Amino acid sequence: MRFMYIVTSPSPAHPSPDLLEAMHKLADREIKAGRMLDNGGLMPLSTGARVRIADGELSVIDGPFVEAKEMIGGYAIFELRDKEEAVAMAVEFMQLHKDHMPGWDGTCEVRAFAGP
Repeated sequence: MRFMYIVTSPSPAHPSPDLLEAMHKLADREIKAGRMLDNGGLMPLSTGARVRIADGELSVIDGPFVEAKEMIGGYAIFELRDKEEAVAMAVEFMQLHKDHMPGWDGTCEVRAFAGP
C-alpha cells in the first residue's frame, strides 16, 4: 500500500543540523530498502499561493496566509505492507524530531493513497 506522510507544525522551524543528519540517514535506509518513493521539505508560506473557490468565485491569494494555524513543512511517500507498518515508520520519524529538536511540536499525518 502507498502512504503519504504530511508533517505539520504550528510554528515553522528549520530542522537542526542533527535532525537533518538523522532524517537523511533514515531516508537513505528507506530508499535503499525500496520503501521510500519520494520526500521533500516545503518552502515557507510566504513563497506560496492558494487558488480557491468560495461561493462560486475563483480567487488567488498570495502567501503568507494570516488564517494558517499550521504549516505543512514536508512530506514523504512510502510503499509499505499496511497501516500498522506505516504508523510504526511515522513514530520512528517523529522520534527523531523529539530527540534532535526538543521543544518542537508537530504532527505527522499518515494517509493511504486511494486506488491500487
